[in-house]
Amino acid sequence: MTPRQFTATLTGVFGFPVTPFHRDLSLNLDALAANVDAMAAYPFCAMVAAGGTGEVYSMTPEEIEQVVAETVKAVNGRMPVVAGTGYNAVMGADIARRVARAGADCILILPPYYSHAPEEGLFQYYETIGKATDLPLMIYSRDWAVFSPQQVSRLCDRVPTLAAWKDGQGNGRTYQRIMNYNGDRLAWLGGLGDDCIPTYFAAGVQAYTSSISNIAPKLSLELADAGMKRDFARLDGLMERFVHPLYALRERQKGYEVSVMKDAMEILGMTAGPVRPPLMNTKPADVADLRELMGVYREWI
Repeated sequence: MTPRQFTATLTGVFGFPVTPFHRDLSLNLDALAANVDAMAAYPFCAMVAAGGTGEVYSMTPEEIEQVVAETVKAVNGRMPVVAGTGYNAVMGADIARRVARAGADCILILPPYYSHAPEEGLFQYYETIGKATDLPLMIYSRDWAVFSPQQVSRLCDRVPTLAAWKDGQGNGRTYQRIMNYNGDRLAWLGGLGDDCIPTYFAAGVQAYTSSISNIAPKLSLELADAGMKRDFARLDGLMERFVHPLYALRERQKGYEVSVMKDAMEILGMTAGPVRPPLMNTKPADVADLRELMGVYREWI
């Protein structure tokens, strides 16, 4: 398949596993394997290893390669594996080659860790990483990696393997303009969070990346089903009962977006461990509120 033919097959939900750590913050690959194996029993369109929820920004290139290799092994061919990269052009390309060797099927590029790049420098960053392998490429447009519809088009011209766009801006108006301008040149994905599902599917994405997949895979699939069918009455009920309360907890502190999910997993009997800096672990009072919410979630476990 061409890169674009590959990404056309990715519809519904991307499983987005956390990266478990031991209390000393070393990798817990046994827990990762167990968690991914359990997640892969559900019909996700792909599994993302070492993405944002997987704390890619806290790991060394060697650790990222280990995480991807372990994820590929645990998935065992049940679905494609997408692997994260980023940092800068040289490191990003090195990581891309590493995860390709580890068996990844697609590369997800996070923004470079320089926040004031001019267009030419930013495009060279993506082009360098894109040329490092033949794998299909997804760009994660988050934080300072903001693009106009015309810039996305020019980037498609520069990077032949670019085949999917993961939005992390949450601006439905702008994303719809990008999608309308570029048509079917790319697969369009929702990537900011489960709380943005109604906006994303109303705009016409084909899939979204789900943090909730870590704790309630059936719920994340149900959310996508309602979104793809544009059954907004069903979707609104699920959002009100499950998604909005969870994301309200995640928003209590900067850096909670992963730690809250890890604590939810621990409450539900899975191994996730702490987060690494620059994130912060959930405060005890907030864990108590999360524990109460997980009682509601158990109907989807």
